[in-house]
Amino acid sequence: MNILFVHQNMPGQYRELVQWLAEQGGHRIYFLTQRKNAAKIKGVETRIYKTHHLPKKDAYGLSKVWEDATGAGFGAALAAKQIESEEGFKPDIIVGHVGWGELTFFKQLWSDVPIIGFFEYYYRLHGGPVNFDSDEPVNEHTPYLLQARNAVPNANYFTVDRGLSPTKWQRDCFPPEMHDKIYVCHDGIRTDKLLPDHKAQVKLGRIKEMVSGGDEVVTYMARNLERMRGFHQFMRALPDILAARPNARVLVIGGNDVSYGAKSKNPAGLRGEMEAEVGDRVDWRRVHFLGQVPYADYQKIIQISRCHIYMTMPFVLSWSLLEAMSMEATIVASNVAPVREAVTHGETGLLVDFHDPSALARQVVEVLERPQDFAHLGPAARKHVIAEYDFLTKCLPEHIVEMNALLPQDKQIQMPD
Repeated sequence: MNILFVHQNMPGQYRELVQWLAEQGGHRIYFLTQRKNAAKIKGVETRIYKTHHLPKKDAYGLSKVWEDATGAGFGAALAAKQIESEEGFKPDIIVGHVGWGELTFFKQLWSDVPIIGFFEYYYRLHGGPVNFDSDEPVNEHTPYLLQARNAVPNANYFTVDRGLSPTKWQRDCFPPEMHDKIYVCHDGIRTDKLLPDHKAQVKLGRIKEMVSGGDEVVTYMARNLERMRGFHQFMRALPDILAARPNARVLVIGGNDVSYGAKSKNPAGLRGEMEAEVGDRVDWRRVHFLGQVPYADYQKIIQISRCHIYMTMPFVLSWSLLEAMSMEATIVASNVAPVREAVTHGETGLLVDFHDPSALARQVVEVLERPQDFAHLGPAARKHVIAEYDFLTKCLPEHIVEMNALLPQDKQIQMPD
């Protein structure tokens, strides 16, 4: 079968699905992306597309999102047409993300090809990150800007034959009228590879010099250290954690850029802003900022963690939370709706008020102080993730069922016995 994946940042949410399909053999798979340095996947033909715009871009703020989206969509469609004419590839099905407009014009190119679109988030004035945190104020234009951003999924709702959201909370962010077309299934976590290791030894060079066997390792991880993922609240909790636990060592994973929300006005980013705020109340010798680390190193760090902190505003659920649960980490997370979908307080993790760094500190200190009282959380978390989010046994079969429902019998994707 011919399958076309479309995502500006390959592989995006299709990391596991593309890899699995390629490994099965018998499929001709192309991936359209803007990402020039995307990792090569054996059995997948990667093609870079360029956004298509008029020479001068001077769109007003309300229309800029739509202009960018249509530019991406037109560029992707032109690239797909070129693949068909030069390489003889026409997909039997298209799978892609709707958020950047890349799928917008594929029905104009191939009206008979079914499309499954990834509906990640619908911007709202209340119930999400907007109006949630006083550190990120809104203005009178915010409602209009949010709705302008929703123009892209609104248009693509009519482009796709089937929609997908990874969690119920994300699906429910969209208007109720859209729900029937959008099925809910996570991208999937490889729990067979993300294993606990209770005898893990640090063999990571510089990190081995930062912690020892007697240290109480506290971890925090986000793609970037930003307010959306509660980095500022985590930093405000540090003085109390370190003061109460003299053997605590804190390992922080994440870049100093911004993935979501506004940038800090501090020249050193939000990290610099928060370091200035907490100042000399923190023993910086016991706090280690590691930046963005290789995936294998990240796994080892979580495996040696005594307490893993996951803070987030109400927003899309991070893979890192489910991955840490799969590795049986004892997790303290923010008590917001998308997290509650995956974590039950006292059963698979511990939830605290996002707005209360003192409560966060108290809960982390309790975990470090009485680890035996919380020893059940990690194994229960892993059991839950295997049941609800495992890629091979839970998520993959559901995705294949949805894809096959749009394909003729002779094009069906076969699951191995």
